[in-house]
Amino acid sequence: MSTPEHPSADDETFEENRHDQLTSAPDATEADAAPRIEVSEHDGNTRIDIAPDAAVRPGPGPGVETDDEV
Repeated sequence: MSTPEHPSADDETFEENRHDQLTSAPDATEADAAPRIEVSEHDGNTRIDIAPDAAVRPGPGPGVETDDEV
């Protein structure tokens, strides 16, 4: 019986699986797997913030007009 070249999905951590998925596209780079959120816990409350240097952020992008603008 031979040893598999790659570990099974059960042997990989969440971070390893995430990295593999985000860098498997043909034009993917290491930057695609960079963390985009920061998670912290304060007094039993979990806070999730968008990383300040995240390349992709939620909401309308710069220069996109919204109904809130006057």
